[in-house]
Amino acid sequence: MASRRPHPNSHLLIRSATALAAFGAVLAAGCASAPSTGPMGFFVTSAGSGRGGDLGGLAGADAHCQKLATAAGAGARTWRAYLSVPGASPTASSPAVPAVNARDRIGPGPWHNAKGQLVASNPDDLHGANRLDKTTALDEMGRVINGVGDRPNEHDILTGSREDGTAFSPRGDTTCQAWTSSGEGSAVVGHSDRRGLVVENWAKSWNFAHPSAGCTQEALVRTGGAGRFYCFAAN
Repeated sequence: MASRRPHPNSHLLIRSATALAAFGAVLAAGCASAPSTGPMGFFVTSAGSGRGGDLGGLAGADAHCQKLATAAGAGARTWRAYLSVPGASPTASSPAVPAVNARDRIGPGPWHNAKGQLVASNPDDLHGANRLDKTTALDEMGRVINGVGDRPNEHDILTGSREDGTAFSPRGDTTCQAWTSSGEGSAVVGHSDRRGLVVENWAKSWNFAHPSAGCTQEALVRTGGAGRFYCFAAN
């Protein structure tokens, strides 16, 4: 019986098969670390405090997140508001106050919305190529937030944050006086639908689009919001 010769390109076939197997393993590992479906770990609040930019400080905002999550059946997790607060320099009568960065408050991820859709795998993903837009930035009951083209437009979401999730300098008010003012001041907001009335990149940011017209409920509504903010499960 004549012996069978090996295929002249058998070494290439073996390499290709090996490469495909390795790619499959990497892909499987990635999917395992960031599942495309999961329990709710992110939502846009269905309502704000009703007092404009006065959320009761960070503690009050966190409590609001926890209350809404509990009503939606997700109260077993620890919820944090995605809000930053600038630090303060030391004075003769008070020590320095460190800044609070929104990205440092929300845990390691991954985060899924109320429909189980993956929003971001981790903080770097959240502040990079995340999956936030009008179809995924839902409230705790899985409802879409009104955006550009809807009446009323409520896509302005309070964050007080830079695009990377960090606080601003304390030179100007970007957080309605650390989320305690319903009158004087202003707050930086993002656009939950990642759309604006212009096509510039800032208008497409989910967490850093523009300052509000003020801190009253009326001022937040006038610039396209309702006093809503983002909530994330920190565990």
